Parts: sequence; structure tokens; C-alpha cells
Amino acid sequence: MARLRDCLPRLMVTIRSLLFWSLIYCYCGLCVSINLLKLLWSIGMGPVQTFQRVAREHPPACLNDPSLGTHCYVRIKDSGLRFHYVAAGERGKPLMLLLHGFPEFWYSWRHQLREFKSEYRVVALDLRGYGETDAPIHQESYKLDCLITDIKDILDSLGYNKCVLIGHDWGGMIAWLIAICYPEMVMKLIVINFPHPNVFTEYILRHPAQLFKSSYYYFFQIPWFPEFMFSINDFKALKHLFTSHSTGIGRKGCRLTTEDLEAYIYVFSQPGALSGPINHYRNIFSCLPLKHHMVTTPTLLLWGERDAFMEVEMAEVTKIYVKNYFRLTILSEASHWLQQDQPDIVNKLIWTFLKEETRKKD
Repeated sequence: MARLRDCLPRLMVTIRSLLFWSLIYCYCGLCVSINLLKLLWSIGMGPVQTFQRVAREHPPACLNDPSLGTHCYVRIKDSGLRFHYVAAGERGKPLMLLLHGFPEFWYSWRHQLREFKSEYRVVALDLRGYGETDAPIHQESYKLDCLITDIKDILDSLGYNKCVLIGHDWGGMIAWLIAICYPEMVMKLIVINFPHPNVFTEYILRHPAQLFKSSYYYFFQIPWFPEFMFSINDFKALKHLFTSHSTGIGRKGCRLTTEDLEAYIYVFSQPGALSGPINHYRNIFSCLPLKHHMVTTPTLLLWGERDAFMEVEMAEVTKIYVKNYFRLTILSEASHWLQQDQPDIVNKLIWTFLKEETRKKD
């Protein structure tokens, strides 16, 4: 009987693990089935158009706009990877490091590069596998541990030991993890539209609505098919994310110009450009939930209430994981793409947070 009691906790862990992975694989299968139906529908409506792509050999002019900053590269000694970033502001000023989400790249921070360069050395990074940054072939190269180490190594290579860290969406996930694992590196943490990672993993298992909104996490577990679906109809799915009524920037937001949208399509239409970004998601279920999860850095969480991918309730719960000053601001008319949707408001909120004194909670 005593032996049974000793084995019971391990048995419960095993059962929970089996249920967890069963849910993941079942939902993966459902997502693939839905996307196969979408593909068949697209082929039926226009077979030529479905597989037609416009050749994009030259980047749009906005990607070389000198007002945004200087294009730079740094090679990390340990990993051997070359990272691309755009930097604005004088060297020697405090570092503000910007981490983009999916499907984005450094250009999603164009409004912040212009705004904060007066007082900061602003660096908008292309994450591992994105844009002009090197993209390792193997899926294992995109584990969260690798992504965290990238940011630490980049800080070292830039000659800094701490920064103001800002992350949006997937970049927000990485920003949370940096603040958890290397709190001494983060002077202040600003996250846009992504909850604390533990809140996300717990909430998604208990709320079917969030499970549905995060369906792309499961779909991305499938090899090569997600990349293919993004590319059909000349990257229609990518355009839809930023411009549709359901997921895009709203009528009251700062909508993407034709050139802005073309910049995104140019970057992700390059050969193999989608595999690296999607590989970020292909390791996530083996890395969460976190063993160490408390944040001790002053934190600002900004949230667009019209986010089509994240339920706003997760933002409220996040505060329990921050053992320091924490401020949450929810913008009622804003979408998931908050720093592009409402740049003036976002920039003002960031300035206020950066300039105010923050005291650690007891």
C-alpha cells in the first residue's frame, strides 16, 4: 500500500503528460484537416492563382529609409550565427533592444526607432531565422534556450551588460524569459500583447476560446505544410493577418501602407524565409511550463483589446508573476499589432514608464 502511494504521484504526472500530448497531436490533426480543406477550396476556385507568386528580387525603398537607422550585422562567436539589426541613436547611450513577433521582422519597430533614438541606442533585431539573420536548418536550433542565449550574446557583442527590453508577441515571450533567467540584464521590461509564459500555458488548457485562437501554434507543429499554406495565392495569408477585419489593424489604427505590406511580403517570400520563423514554434510544447517563473524587473504590459490571437484576461492574471512594479494598460480600439496600430499612444506610454521612478513591491 505504501509503495502504491509512492508511485501514485509519478503515475499522475505520466497520465497528465499523455493527456497533454494527446491534445496537442489531436488538435494538430484537426488544424491540418481544416487547412487541407482551405487548400482544396482555393484550388477549386482558381488553380492557377493558387500557385502563382510574384517574383520579388529587390526590397521596397522603405527598408532602406535612412531615418530609421543603420543596417548592421554581428556574428556571435559561440553559435557562429550572423545577426542583422537596425540601429538608431548614438553609441554609448543606454540600450533599448526591440524583439519582434511573428510574422514580423525589425521593420515592425519603425515608429519606435524614430521615437526613442534621442535618448537611447535603439536596436531592432531580426531574431534567429528571420530576415537577414542566419537561419539554422535544424528544428532543434530554435529551442527557447537557444533564443535566450542569442539575446545575452548580442548584448555582450554590442558592448552592453543591460538594456531596456521591449518585446511584442513571440518577441514578448522571449523578453519574459530573458527577464526571468537574466534579471540583471534588464533595467526595465516592456511587453506588448503577450502574457507571462506560465499564464499562457495554464490559460490555454482551461479556455477553449484561447485554444482556438492559438490554433496556429498547433498547426505549426506539422513539417513544411504551414510554410506552403502561407505562400499560396502570392502570400495571401500573410496579407490577411495585417489587413483583414478580424485580425488586422482596425479603421482607427495606423494602417500599413502598400509599401509597408510589400516589405513584409518581400522578406517572407525569399527562398526558405518562412521555415526559420515557424521553427520557433515547433519546440514550444517541450519547453513550457517554466520551472523558474518569477519576474523581478519593473514591468509594463501593453495590450490591444481587439487582439484576435490573445484573450485579454491573460493580461490581468500576469501581474501575479511580477514581484516588482507592474503596470498594465489596455487599449480598447487596438489590435494585436499594437506598436504599429497605435504608435503615438504606445510611444507615449513607454516614455512615461521609462521616466518614472519604480519601487520594488514588498
